[in-house]
Amino acid sequence: MKPIIVGTAGHIDHGKSALVRALTGIDPDRLEEEKRRGITIDLGFAHLEVAAPDGEHLRFGFVDVPGHERFVRNMLAGVGGIDLVVLVIAADEGIKPQTREHFDICRLLSLERGLTLLTKADLVDTETLDILRLEVEDFLRGSALATSPIIPVSVRTGIGLEDLKRELAACARKISPKDAGAITRLPLDRVFTMKGFGTVVTGTLIAGTIKKDEELELFPAGRRVRVRGVQVYGKAAERAVAGERTALNLAGVNKPELERGMVLTAPGQLGSSSRLDVKLSLLDSSPPVEDGSRIHFHAFSSEAIARVRLYQGREIAPGETTLAQLRLAAPLVLVPGDRFIVRRFSPVVTIGGGVVLDARPVEKMALASRMSFLRRLDGDSEAALAARIERRGTRGAMLGQLVEELGQAPSRVELALAPLLRANRVVRDGDFLMHRAACLRLAEELERLVSDFHLHNPLVGGISKESLREKARVSPPAFQTALAVAVEEGKLHLTAELIHAEGAGVKMRDDEAESRRIIEQAFQSAGLKVPALKDVLAGLKIDRARAQKIVTLLLREKALVKISDDLVFHRSALEALRNSVAAVKGQSPRIDVAGFKNLTGVSRKYAIPLLEYLDRERVTRRVGDERLIL
Repeated sequence: MKPIIVGTAGHIDHGKSALVRALTGIDPDRLEEEKRRGITIDLGFAHLEVAAPDGEHLRFGFVDVPGHERFVRNMLAGVGGIDLVVLVIAADEGIKPQTREHFDICRLLSLERGLTLLTKADLVDTETLDILRLEVEDFLRGSALATSPIIPVSVRTGIGLEDLKRELAACARKISPKDAGAITRLPLDRVFTMKGFGTVVTGTLIAGTIKKDEELELFPAGRRVRVRGVQVYGKAAERAVAGERTALNLAGVNKPELERGMVLTAPGQLGSSSRLDVKLSLLDSSPPVEDGSRIHFHAFSSEAIARVRLYQGREIAPGETTLAQLRLAAPLVLVPGDRFIVRRFSPVVTIGGGVVLDARPVEKMALASRMSFLRRLDGDSEAALAARIERRGTRGAMLGQLVEELGQAPSRVELALAPLLRANRVVRDGDFLMHRAACLRLAEELERLVSDFHLHNPLVGGISKESLREKARVSPPAFQTALAVAVEEGKLHLTAELIHAEGAGVKMRDDEAESRRIIEQAFQSAGLKVPALKDVLAGLKIDRARAQKIVTLLLREKALVKISDDLVFHRSALEALRNSVAAVKGQSPRIDVAGFKNLTGVSRKYAIPLLEYLDRERVTRRVGDERLIL
C-alpha cells in the first residue's frame, strides 16, 4: 500500500480540521483546549485509505496544521515531511495573511504536488465563487499549484468531497515513494507516555525503515534506544517504512529526556552539526537580511536560533538567493538536500528558506574555493560526490565518512561512485577513495622523496615503506593508494619492503666495493666459526658509517644473516647447517646440545644461538633439553 503524507495549509478557521474530519472520520483536534476554543493549536493527525481507479491502494496520512499566526512554528513542525499540500481557502473570506504565509512556506519547501480547496462553498453564491476562483488563480500563478485543480467543497453538504478524493488519488499516482532503503530518519513531533506501554514518540518517517526490536540512535543526545513496538496509523506493525506516520514505543529512555525536534536515526551513520552551508533565498516580501543577523531556523520538526554568515556581500536583498553559512545555537541532524524555513528574529514572520548543501562544512577554506565547492554541490549527485572527494586532496576519504557527509546509505554512495571509478576520476583502495588528480600529485611527491633518498644514501638499495610514508606525512591508506599508482606506472619499484626508483640502485665507489667483498669473504670462509663483526669492520679502509651501510645491504640481500645481536653468518654456512641437520634425522629424530656441538664442531657460544635460529626457522623444535628435527 503506497503511503502519502498530506499536509493542510491555510488561514485560521478556514475549515482545515473540519475537512480532515469529513474525509477520514477522525478528529485531528486532540487537545482539550483545541476542542474548547474551536481552533487547531498543535499538529493533528488522521488517515484515509483510497482505492485508485487502476486498483492501486493508497493510504493518505493527514497532518492538520494550525492556521493561527501564533502557532506557525507548530505548523512548520509538521509540514516538512509531507508529499502533497492541500491549500485551504474559505469561500466566504478569501485569501488571508496566513494563507499567504503558509503558501510561501510550501513554495520555499519546494512542495510540487497539491490541490487548492475553496471550503465553505455552500455559504456563497455561484458568482462570488467564480470571482474567488479568479483571485486564487492569480495568487497561484508561477507556483507549482498553478495548474492544479481548484475544488469548491463543503463539509456540511458534502459538495466536492468525492471530487477531492479522486484528485488526491490522481496526485498520489505522480508522487515517487520516499526512499525506504535510505538511512533511517524519524523527526519526532510528539512525545507522550501511554499506560501499559511507557514512552511513545511519533513522527513522519522521512527515510529508511524501522523494525520492532531494532536499535536506533537518538540525536542530539547521541544515545542508543530500543524500539519495543511499532504502530503505523494507529495499528501495530512489525515495521514502518518511509512515508508513513509512525509511532514507536521506546525502551531505554523516559519522556523527560525527549522533546519535539529530536531525531531517531540508524546507529553510527549520521551525526549532528551546528554549522550548515546552504543556498538561502528570501521572499519578495522579506526585509533585507544583513550578515551576522539572527534568525529562527526550522527544518522538519526541529528549530533553532541561527546566525547568518553571508559568503557574498554584506546583506541579501528581498527576492535574492545567495550562498551562506548558518551557525545554529544547537546541533541538528540534517543532510544535503534537506529544505528549511527561516523566520525573522523579531517580529517573528517567515522571510525565506533554502536547501542544505553541506551539513559538515570545513572551518578553514579559502572563500573562492568554498564558493566553487558549494556551486558544485548544488549540481547532480555525481558532481557533488566528486567535489567532496576532490576537496580532501591527498588526505582522501573513507566510504563511511562520505556516507555520514551525504546522509545516504552505503549502497547509494556506491551507485554514485560507479561512474567516477569507470571514468578513472577517482582511485579506490578498499573503502578508501582519493581524487585521481590528488593521487597523482601524491605519487609524484613519493617519487621525489625516493629520488632524494637515493641521492643521500647511495649504499642503500631503497627506502622502507614506513620511512617513506613518514616523510610524505600522509595516512597509511593515502600512502598505499598513491604508491600503487606509482608502481603501476613504473615510476617506483617495490623489492621486498624496500621502495626504489626506476633505474636506481646501490652505487659504490671502488673502496666501498672492495670493502663489501672483504666483509662477505670473511664470513663465507669462516663457515660456522665466524669472527666478531666489529673486528671485520675495524680492518676496512672506509669509515665505520659506510661500512655499517654495506653490512645492512648484505643483510637485506640475505647474503649475511644476523641470528643474534653479536653473531652474523653467511647464508651458505647456514644452508650447509640445514643440510647437515636434515641428514642426522635419518639416524635419529632428536639431537641435544652435545650432539649438535659434535656435528658442527662449534663451541657452546655458537651452538645455543644456532639452535635457537633453527627453532625459529622451524627446522627443529625444542622438547626439554633436546631438539626434535622436523
